[in-house]
Amino acid sequence: MTTEKIDTQAINTIRTLSMDAVEKAHSGHPGAPMALAPVAYQLWQQELRYDPATPNWPDRDRFILSNGHASMLLYSLLHLAGVKRVKDAKVTDVPAVSLDDIRNFRQLDSATPGHPEYHWTTGVETTTGPLGAGVSNSVGMAIASKWLAGHFNKPGFDLFTHDVYALCGDGDMMEGVASEAASLAGHLKLPNLCWIYDSNHISIDGSTELAFTEDVGRRFEGYGWRVLKVTDANDLDALSKAYKSFKDERGKPTLIIVNSFIGYGSPKKQGSASAHGEPLGADEIKATKKAYGWPEDAQFLVPDGVRERFQERLGARGKALHDAWEKSFADYRKQHPELARELDALLKRELPEGWDKELPVFPADAKGMATRESGGKVLNALAKNYPWLVGGSADLNPSTKTYISASTSMKPGEYSGRNIHFGVREHVMGSIVNGLNLSHVRGYGATFLIFSDYERPAMRLSSLMEIPSIHIFTHDSIGLGEDGPTHQPVEQLMSLRAVPGNIVLRPGDANEVTEAWRYIAQQKHHPVVLVLSRQPVPTLDRAKFAPASGVAKGAYTLLEAEGGKPDVILIGTGTEVALVVEAAEKLKAEGVKARVVSMPSWELFEQQPQEYQDSVLPPDVKARVSVEKGAAFGWERWVGHTGSVIGMRSFGASAPIKALQQKFGFTVENVVKEAHATIAKAKKH
Repeated sequence: MTTEKIDTQAINTIRTLSMDAVEKAHSGHPGAPMALAPVAYQLWQQELRYDPATPNWPDRDRFILSNGHASMLLYSLLHLAGVKRVKDAKVTDVPAVSLDDIRNFRQLDSATPGHPEYHWTTGVETTTGPLGAGVSNSVGMAIASKWLAGHFNKPGFDLFTHDVYALCGDGDMMEGVASEAASLAGHLKLPNLCWIYDSNHISIDGSTELAFTEDVGRRFEGYGWRVLKVTDANDLDALSKAYKSFKDERGKPTLIIVNSFIGYGSPKKQGSASAHGEPLGADEIKATKKAYGWPEDAQFLVPDGVRERFQERLGARGKALHDAWEKSFADYRKQHPELARELDALLKRELPEGWDKELPVFPADAKGMATRESGGKVLNALAKNYPWLVGGSADLNPSTKTYISASTSMKPGEYSGRNIHFGVREHVMGSIVNGLNLSHVRGYGATFLIFSDYERPAMRLSSLMEIPSIHIFTHDSIGLGEDGPTHQPVEQLMSLRAVPGNIVLRPGDANEVTEAWRYIAQQKHHPVVLVLSRQPVPTLDRAKFAPASGVAKGAYTLLEAEGGKPDVILIGTGTEVALVVEAAEKLKAEGVKARVVSMPSWELFEQQPQEYQDSVLPPDVKARVSVEKGAAFGWERWVGHTGSVIGMRSFGASAPIKALQQKFGFTVENVVKEAHATIAKAKKH
């Protein structure tokens, strides 16, 4: 068989596998894989730096299917390329995607879910589906590649040289987060980033003429990208030239605009919206296969020679590149042993030796400091011994205190600094942080808690992917005062606690901040949300109060009631811990035994054995008061039906903080009043 014929057959195998899988599942998106099969095939076969036998090779090129609804395109590629499954960080002899997996597309526990999921299917570099997410992650991966090169590459040793490719569609281009990502990537002049834009002019509603008529190429030129065009997605020579041109361009990111026909080859559905999100139907599949010169009744057919063709080009090239990299890294270990140990730790998500040796212990101080202030001090102390901790803020470093002072800022063409200026781009900040963490660089991003609403989609995906992204939020309550309700978070804390797998930490003083960061640094599979204050809080005297190490358990008895079983338990988080401590002292003067519990993290407390939970919140102590300057909703879980919740049941207001505290009940007098009320109520029950 000629080279041209086997390549055509391989491309049609991708198409027909996609069609058959969607048809069998009675669900899915066949049109985009049919259109993009030659685009992806030529990239994988010609340029992709990827070893199917070792898909976790650190210097592999990243291929991201941002239009994740076209998942069968990726699954077909992974199967035909013979990509091996990675389990517990080790490569197995099991295929990442078997033909049976493709037959079980979109079925329970299959390796082929409806949209690609990281950590579930080997070869999927990031979870995609929410449009714009993949291209946004790709910017973080491209930054990570450049940062890794700046940190680890040495003369004669180019350990990190990989590029990042993202295949995207019209839907991605309409999402605002993609614009944020493209803008920042263009500013940074990332030369290792290539987006391949499938311009098929079809969305679910119909033609993109309904809502999307801009000149995307000119927009990207304005962002500072190089823009190339391929007028026919089936023109392999034109695709080859475009990919080679990207490789030759080392001064800016590249956008390749490819014109395609969705549902290519389907006599009745090519170029139609119906080819986007529904099976073609048995008759149309037969007609399409006939148009391809394919056996009309064959299902899930992989002709002889197709898998071998992938091994001849992608497999052979990837193995040679990977073998050369391993040989180079063996020599690198001898000449740069300390950096090699660092890289080993980074890739295993382990911490460097002595990572916590400079974490501060803060002396007692009645005046104290804002937890954003102590947060900045702890972050910088940690960063001294944690070289791959990299991040920044959404144009708020002076406010969030998240600048690593011992390093520099990333700039266009200069990527070795550890501080990223994200600009006012909260959503893509979260996505880039995810991209960094997907590349094993420990990324963090920071903004005000109220703006977590902009970042939420990326935060949700970090939890879904089980990656240790760090999301820092300051200005955490109505304590902002005069800025008013537009900037005062109310429901945000509780909504972040609702995300499965998300760990939310709201420390109560400087030493709790230290312990929060100690916990954060050790995470490998969970994102953490660190919530910090603008207003100062006292630094508690730990000779009088329990050690701040209790933060790791989510909640702990900060101050025990004197004289036996407590009459009431006061629970506080963040800035309200100091408030409940003061209220407990007043209750003590009145002869009421009050236990104070600091609860910086619901999620960590829930993970503790029931015995420990009961030791902190004894079931027989029904009188409980929770105090938090956030939504009252949900606190009933901890205070019970007889308890009292002091929280927000409305938006805040613009006024000095003292006036707000008085208005909304965050005063010692009100906490004491509620304590007495709940004690009386508990006695009746």
